[in-house]
Amino acid sequence: MKMNPVKGTADYLPSQTLLRDYLQNSILETYRAAGFERILTPAIEDMENLEKSEGGDNLNLMFKILKRGDKLDAALEKQDYKNLADLGLRYDLTLPLSRFYAANRAKLSLPFKCIQIDKSYRAERPQKGRMREFVQCDIDILGSDSPLCELELIHTTAAALLKLDIGSFTIKINDRRVLKGVLHNIGIADDMMDSVCITLDKWDKIGTEGVMKELGEKEVSAESCEKIASLLEGGCTIEQAEQLCGEPTYIEQLKKIIADANELAAGKYDVVFDMLLIRGQGYYTGTVFEIQSNKFRGAIGGGGRYDGLVGKFTGENVPAVGFSIGFERIFQILEEQGFTIPGRRKRIAVICNEDEGLQAVRMTDKLREQGVEASAYIKPKKLGKFLNRLEEQGFDGFMVLGESEEPKYFEAK
Repeated sequence: MKMNPVKGTADYLPSQTLLRDYLQNSILETYRAAGFERILTPAIEDMENLEKSEGGDNLNLMFKILKRGDKLDAALEKQDYKNLADLGLRYDLTLPLSRFYAANRAKLSLPFKCIQIDKSYRAERPQKGRMREFVQCDIDILGSDSPLCELELIHTTAAALLKLDIGSFTIKINDRRVLKGVLHNIGIADDMMDSVCITLDKWDKIGTEGVMKELGEKEVSAESCEKIASLLEGGCTIEQAEQLCGEPTYIEQLKKIIADANELAAGKYDVVFDMLLIRGQGYYTGTVFEIQSNKFRGAIGGGGRYDGLVGKFTGENVPAVGFSIGFERIFQILEEQGFTIPGRRKRIAVICNEDEGLQAVRMTDKLREQGVEASAYIKPKKLGKFLNRLEEQGFDGFMVLGESEEPKYFEAK
């Protein structure tokens, strides 16, 4: 049998799991202190729900679950290969939350401020920073269209990151409606909107020249290309958006969110407008966010407003907005930096002979009363080698019954 985990997943050693638990508990504590409530949903969702969720490219990365028994046999007999699966693993936590809210809204407060810290699954090509099984840490507010929701999500998510000592970061914000208004004014038709946005999203990788080439291949008019080039060369500022958008209400709302968020940040991080922030999910309807680490490359969080998703279940419009922390990226960064968990309790091994088990357990109880994590072990033949292993596993010290009254601590490295 194969010893390695499935490609794109990972086993975690006790020391790694300790760090993961600390990070998740710290995030959860911050979220709960801000008045959010945690829920749990199944990892398995109905395939019809997943396929209708407008999840963008994620729909191509779903893990599908085959029908079982007679239903699978019948589909195979009919060669109905498109309908072999009736279930799938969730690719994010937003679709399950929307279904949960639709089913339980009569029992929930309004607006509903929700926490989800759980695993999601995508059939990614495994590489550093991209896993097939990964943890997401989400907060969402459902049932309110007030910009206060965006402000609260930005402030609370930033507070969680500041507690984790992840280094300086910048929160970028845009509004899909603003971007759509700008592109309409430039001459982009509705049926070309998504395609043009996909190209603009590559600007930081391929530059203005690359964007122009790709738009030309998509047969965007020369006049529109010229206006887009001018926009890119001008920095895609909020002043440009204000001139071109044609939707002053959305611009003013965006400017106020950014100003208020920066005032709350008090210089600890920056909140900036980014007209080219698009994000892949098709269910976003308004504001979108992304957190960029200033110290480490790549995004460490993102989200946005998805006012239409709950309505796919209820037929009623339910405003909703959420922000997700990229847990796996943060774990990777902190582990590589040798992050030390603050305030961690000391770990002591109590070593005894075979006939001293009772005394050893009593000693571990005594140490625990003193705020120490303690565990009993039978004394091995090669004590020195055993002590080295304990130190490698994160123990701070040891005591041998009958030889020492107090723990002996390993030398700090």
